[in-house]
Amino acid sequence: MIRVELSKLVRRPRTWVTIALLAGLPVVVGIFVKASGLAPAPGEGPALLSEVLNNGLLFPAAALAIILPLFLPIAVSVIGGDTVAGEASNGTLRYLLSRPVSRNRLLVAKLTAVVAFIFLAVIIVALVAFAAGVVLFGIEPLSSISATPLSPAETAIRTILAILYIGWSMLGLGSIALFASTRTDSPLAASLATLAAFVASQVLDLIEATHSIQAYLPTHYWLKFVDFYRDPILWRDVNEGIGLQLVYVIVFLGAAWANFTTKDITS
Repeated sequence: MIRVELSKLVRRPRTWVTIALLAGLPVVVGIFVKASGLAPAPGEGPALLSEVLNNGLLFPAAALAIILPLFLPIAVSVIGGDTVAGEASNGTLRYLLSRPVSRNRLLVAKLTAVVAFIFLAVIIVALVAFAAGVVLFGIEPLSSISATPLSPAETAIRTILAILYIGWSMLGLGSIALFASTRTDSPLAASLATLAAFVASQVLDLIEATHSIQAYLPTHYWLKFVDFYRDPILWRDVNEGIGLQLVYVIVFLGAAWANFTTKDITS
């Protein structure tokens, strides 16, 4: 079942169009930055974008920072919202379950497809951005945000850690999308519900009056992947972000399982 879901994921044009758009946006931004010679001032714009004029090795991290606040969550919401609700909308969910396939196996397969999409998208964006960074900005000895030198190997390791952290951060939203997808027969409704949760978290994270709850919002620690580029790495916020996403994954996957395994399937 997992193999079937992964095959469907990679055979759908929608998957590759979405990933192409995610990977293409940072490249367009990089071209404009290179052509104008102007990058945002430090502390302004996407994280690390102000540094890429000096070193293309930082462009993968900057590219991830460009898509992370908005475009990647939208993609995850759409893909995740379509998992179960898409089958119900097409009238194929009941027939899938009429085979010797348990609901648990189907849900695990759908979750695996969401996880695969998240990491496939993040890895491809990083690889495309690395190639674009080398072509546009070249490679120079790199300094960390703390102004200490980093070797190319250290930079590669930190970028891999950033990719893993961002992928893990998206799993919380993917779990919300999967739960929403088990609650409705409309993939659009599931995607919109996930986007509503995402937007609400982003808005609440910007309001000073909600400071007491911001550390519990799913989006609060997303951009803390930049701490991997400090020397030494600042693990406090990274660890808190990992732990927070684990809570969201456990809660919403548990809710999705409880709902789907007891749901009356009519579609």
